[in-house]
Amino acid sequence: MSDQNEIRSAPLTPRPRSVAPTPPAMSSPPVSCPPSQYHSPSLSRSPLLNGEDADQVPPISKTPKASRTPRLSLTPRFITPLGSPVRKALRMTKLDPQDAWLPITESRNGNKYYAAFHTLCSGIGVQALVLPVAFTILGWTWGIICLTLAFLWQLYTLWLLVQLHESTENGMRYSRYLQLSYATFGEKLGKWLTLFPIMYLSGGTCVALIVIGGSTSKGFFQTVCGATCSAKPLTTVEWYLVFTCGAVLLSQLPNLNSIAGLSLVGAITAVGYSTSIWVVSVAEGRLPGVSYNPVRGTTQIVRAFDVLNALGIIAFAFRGHNLILEIQATMPSDEKHPSRVPMWEGVKVSYTVISACLFPLAIGGYWAYGHKIPANGGILSALYQFHSRDVSQFVLGFISLLVIVNALTSFQIYGMPMFDHMESKYTLRKKQSCPWWLRAIFRAMFGFGCFFVAVAIPFLGSFAGLIGGIALPVTLAYPCFMWLKIRKPKMYSSMWLLNWVLGVLGMSLSGVLIAAGLYVVIDTGVTVSFFKPH
Repeated sequence: MSDQNEIRSAPLTPRPRSVAPTPPAMSSPPVSCPPSQYHSPSLSRSPLLNGEDADQVPPISKTPKASRTPRLSLTPRFITPLGSPVRKALRMTKLDPQDAWLPITESRNGNKYYAAFHTLCSGIGVQALVLPVAFTILGWTWGIICLTLAFLWQLYTLWLLVQLHESTENGMRYSRYLQLSYATFGEKLGKWLTLFPIMYLSGGTCVALIVIGGSTSKGFFQTVCGATCSAKPLTTVEWYLVFTCGAVLLSQLPNLNSIAGLSLVGAITAVGYSTSIWVVSVAEGRLPGVSYNPVRGTTQIVRAFDVLNALGIIAFAFRGHNLILEIQATMPSDEKHPSRVPMWEGVKVSYTVISACLFPLAIGGYWAYGHKIPANGGILSALYQFHSRDVSQFVLGFISLLVIVNALTSFQIYGMPMFDHMESKYTLRKKQSCPWWLRAIFRAMFGFGCFFVAVAIPFLGSFAGLIGGIALPVTLAYPCFMWLKIRKPKMYSSMWLLNWVLGVLGMSLSGVLIAAGLYVVIDTGVTVSFFKPH
């Protein structure tokens, strides 16, 4: 901001005596700066700075040049360390009304409960159902150790992102993962490193949810209808379309805060189906002839890639880091009440529940099925394969219904970054908010675009390991480097060493997983079948 907008104190130079003595001046009330609020780097909604009277500057008294004195702040010296970030924020923050027009930051009245709902809904997914498959390769000991270390690692990087969301140095709020990446690595390198992984974690997850939701809907219909049902069943593509229509209808809710209720439903259903599956599996007992000896490949290369595949399964079981900054952006924040406090409270509750779901799911599933658990589908496929006649059809149908509802609600929160990105193109060009009818068209286009990809490229899942390796640093590596670049911890301190070790280790793990994914694609091949979903 220009110098004319800064607050100045009255000059302290003595004035010449006037001819007539003046009465003693009334003591003016103390003047204080307005309370600061954190702003996005290019997206702000501050009523203090963008109000109607923002251009009206109060007159500033000046002394002649001969008696100019240094400017003094109205902030007392003993609280200067607190006041300086406020002045930095007021001077350095670039204002843009776009923040009030985009679905992620359109509403900033979120709280720790909303944060817990969103984090829990995005943190548990069907990818966790294949965790017992990793145990068939790693065994009991190494399976539990690797799962525990991965959980602590990703929880630490999530804490880093929560702390980095707002900066006390310049008053900026990084409301999107891409914004934080651009601020850390520069716009060109940040876009190259994170744009594709973020778009894949959003759009690719929505495609996978259509496949899972449509396939489970087909199985749910067969379970409810029964073997004697005379109704003509829909095809797989038609079930995909039914699920997509439901997802597009729900996506018309305007912003991230407005889907908090859906996230609550998604969290409840995620906890419900993950708990129901392992409880039913354990209650039915171990299968006859179950072995817990780790599966070994025929050659050293095959064994090595099997271990890497198991590590990749564990790493991919934890998701949602690409949404943490967006969730935190829905909360109000200022210097006295930063959003990181309620956000971390919500995260702690949600990840306590997530750990209570994932660990029993992995351990109980491996105990019940051992090496017989199917590699594709995991514990859910094992439940249908081995207990479809032992378990009541009501229980199987109820579990399928929970999976379908969870997929519908998860589609909304994972699609929100894409909705935000599409609408930002319009607001940047037109300098106004997106009308409701155009917003509806954007979201319908995205939903049916994901449907087209799910139908046209059903073999996309064959590249999941390869693409997942590319996206892995978003969760395990980039937050460590962001902390080093922005917070600049003292060299060779514990935080400096920890973040360097975890960052380098995360990038190394990503590299070997990409190599393993390429090896699997080349060695096993990919069955290319366009427009022929299974």
